[in-house]
Amino acid sequence: MEWKNPIKNKIAQVSEPCQIHFISEDIHQLGDGEILLAIQASLICGSDLHIYKGLHPAVDLPVTIGHEFTGKVIAVGNGVTRCKTGDLVTVEPVITCGVCSACRRGEYGYCKEISYTYRQGHGALARYFVAKEEKVYVLPPGISAEKAALAEPLAVAVHAVKRAQVCLGDRVVIAGAGAIGIMIAMVCKKIGAKCVVISDVSESRLNMARELGADIAVNASNGNIEDEIERLSSGEGFDKAFECVGKEATFVQLMSCLKMNGLLTDVGIFEKPLIRLDASLIVKKELRIQGAQGYCWDFEAALQLLQELPFEKLITHRFPLHEVRQAMKTALDPDSRAIKVCLIPDWDQGTGGMENDSF
Repeated sequence: MEWKNPIKNKIAQVSEPCQIHFISEDIHQLGDGEILLAIQASLICGSDLHIYKGLHPAVDLPVTIGHEFTGKVIAVGNGVTRCKTGDLVTVEPVITCGVCSACRRGEYGYCKEISYTYRQGHGALARYFVAKEEKVYVLPPGISAEKAALAEPLAVAVHAVKRAQVCLGDRVVIAGAGAIGIMIAMVCKKIGAKCVVISDVSESRLNMARELGADIAVNASNGNIEDEIERLSSGEGFDKAFECVGKEATFVQLMSCLKMNGLLTDVGIFEKPLIRLDASLIVKKELRIQGAQGYCWDFEAALQLLQELPFEKLITHRFPLHEVRQAMKTALDPDSRAIKVCLIPDWDQGTGGMENDSF
């Protein structure tokens, strides 16, 4: 499909810390294998918040944001066979080189040139998005556009749980009851973990974690959290731990909570990457420490889980796209009780101050 007049897109960009605005750009004619999407729902990710504050350790400003989204196919380039106009889809927003040794082994999550679409100017807090066919997943029947936008963060949780090799009967402890932490808890329970304990300082988030399957939710602001968590493991320590906060204190706490030969998987983004820890504990307990970033062949599993578990409850707030500034403030405000904030372009109610494009 070709268009005679330029199609204008509006994309949210963080220009400097705590400053966000829309930039305008023309959408190019579609190349072979490209798909034009009208975005139906976009979610604010924790990494978007780190970027908004200017504290993401791997992203320089200015940069567009948004990578958890769904869209409706409105045009396809030559050679597209996996989807058609009208399909609802989600997109895996990773960019890899395809030629390094990791990519050639199929381990594209370890690509030495790995990046993400939003870092290349293609953020999904926007009206439109041009996707590569190989990164597009047609939604299973019955999944709403909002719920399907959770596929990307759920793929992150699935990848972390796979990396940790959580098994039937494992005792698991999670620091951080944000969306990723709660998703990890839900996936671990689905696999068959014997006991899943999650901690946070927000009682509203802990209540959500309880509702969605965590066996025990502990308020980390009450008393000695290490002693409380150790008590919950009957003094034996936990098999697996997930750090989903990105803070020194929680990382150190989890090391203390693990059993001998326990495994700590770091998922959180550290705004202050240099931390202090008791290295002798790693030797004494023969602890294993690893990271989990992004995903690699995990979207199919995420879409399957979306059909089986009520992840849509994590979406607590909704805003029209043009209110992106208020949406970011809400996502950062502890008093808002936000977990996932959703932004929706005003396709049906006019343009909300944005240009009305036509084909």
